[in-house]
Amino acid sequence: MAKNRWQFNFGIVLLVLAFVLYSIVYAFYHDPTTMIQYILTDLDFLPLEVLFVSLILHRMIAQREKVKMLKKLNMVIGAFYSEVGTGLMKKMIPADLDLADLGHSLYIGYDWQDADFKRAAIIIEQYEYTLDIDESGVMEIKEYLLAKRNFMLRLLENPNLLEHDSFTELLWSVFHLTDELGARSKIEREAETDFKHLISDLQRVYRLLALEWIAYMQHLKNDYPYLYSFAVRTNPFNPEISAEFKIKEIVNEPSSKNK
Repeated sequence: MAKNRWQFNFGIVLLVLAFVLYSIVYAFYHDPTTMIQYILTDLDFLPLEVLFVSLILHRMIAQREKVKMLKKLNMVIGAFYSEVGTGLMKKMIPADLDLADLGHSLYIGYDWQDADFKRAAIIIEQYEYTLDIDESGVMEIKEYLLAKRNFMLRLLENPNLLEHDSFTELLWSVFHLTDELGARSKIEREAETDFKHLISDLQRVYRLLALEWIAYMQHLKNDYPYLYSFAVRTNPFNPEISAEFKIKEIVNEPSSKNK
């Protein structure tokens, strides 16, 4: 009932408004016949009004529900990065041969605005992902992902997950990589074709992880400043930061008040 209260209140407002308007018309004409003519004329157009209003209201309600759903999905994305994504990026970043080309583009700050995140997203999307990782590194990622498999399977139980295309693509890419690695008892660089295939899968996951991560960071900046503060201090792309506060960081930290 509380969930639909705004619709009930909206209906009451419309009824009161109709009563007031008809009262004004009656006060102006003082003629019941004229009032009946106005009402009958309105009834002529009622089907069209219902059609247009229902379409508009349906769109408004659908948009409202979509915003709520996306907020819930961002909680799922946050859980994914806390449990899987950030740790997986930390295992891939040291193997990124061209990471220096990004410079400070991903050194996210407390004062970043939407334009900064947009610029970073463009850089990430255009970046050439090249991982130089040996067999032991790939095996380490394999063990990490297999240990997180049950957690990722539970994420798929969310019925709204398919509404978030980019995160769904990321999750399926991670599952594919997990299946590929899990199907191999050992990984040998000498098996050149197979090893290149695994590296290609790793680079795909790395790219999607970075893209979704920057979008998630923007969401935290706009809606959850206190979570954003921690995310900035644990940025996997910035080796110069730490989770502990520094004096200058305390001064520049955004307000912990949630919007």
